[in-house]
Amino acid sequence: MLSAKVAKLGGNELDREGWLDECARALKRVEPLVVVHGGGRAITALSERLRLPVEKRDGLRVTTPEIAAVVEMVLAGPINRQVVAALRAAGLDAIGLAGVDGGLFTAQRAPGNLGHVGAITAVRTALLESLLLAGLTPVLAPLAPAPAAEGGAHSVPFNVNADHAAAAVAATLRAAELLFISDVPGVTVGGVAQREIAVTEIEGLITSGVARDGMAAKLRSAAAALRGGARAVRIGDLSMLEHSAAGTRIIAAVAEPA
Repeated sequence: MLSAKVAKLGGNELDREGWLDECARALKRVEPLVVVHGGGRAITALSERLRLPVEKRDGLRVTTPEIAAVVEMVLAGPINRQVVAALRAAGLDAIGLAGVDGGLFTAQRAPGNLGHVGAITAVRTALLESLLLAGLTPVLAPLAPAPAAEGGAHSVPFNVNADHAAAAVAATLRAAELLFISDVPGVTVGGVAQREIAVTEIEGLITSGVARDGMAAKLRSAAAALRGGARAVRIGDLSMLEHSAAGTRIIAAVAEPA
């Protein structure tokens, strides 16, 4: 199996002029890889235009069935096509998929009273491996089919947090590295971007309010990816794609002093 990386692209950055094209060119240097994208800003904008409620808890979107339909429309439609087009223009042979395609994701309803939100329970690893071995770059929209008890094929797909989806993919592929790419240089504590953070520190950072909302979701997803089999995780900006020391590395344990 190829030693692939997984890159999660922050949905808020996709609307910034030139950012996606710059990101795509940088990602060309780290293939083979799987790309997972968000699209939160576009989902919020369309929801507001349709006068649907917008609510988040700890960085996770509360999803009514109506919002779930908006999520599917945005993520599996224009956002996915936008990311695929940018990657292909940069020389990557990208192919767009949603988590409902080919049985890629299996999910159950997520805890926390978030509505039509899914927690991934399985990833069809062989499908991703076959695409990577064929030289393709899968670009994944984080949607998952609802199980039969939730309406199955007759229900709109579950909304899956993109950070959680990227962590599940990185774990099942035993990815060489999971990169959470946005516009921040890393995890900031006291105004200083940290070089590394141990998974044992994560809940303390969240409880104290140092890591909130989207960063809290990234940190918890990073810990889940490492527990599941990913070999390394970093959180940061595009500089991570050029420099192996850039960003904040999430480590499984603090090294004992000599």
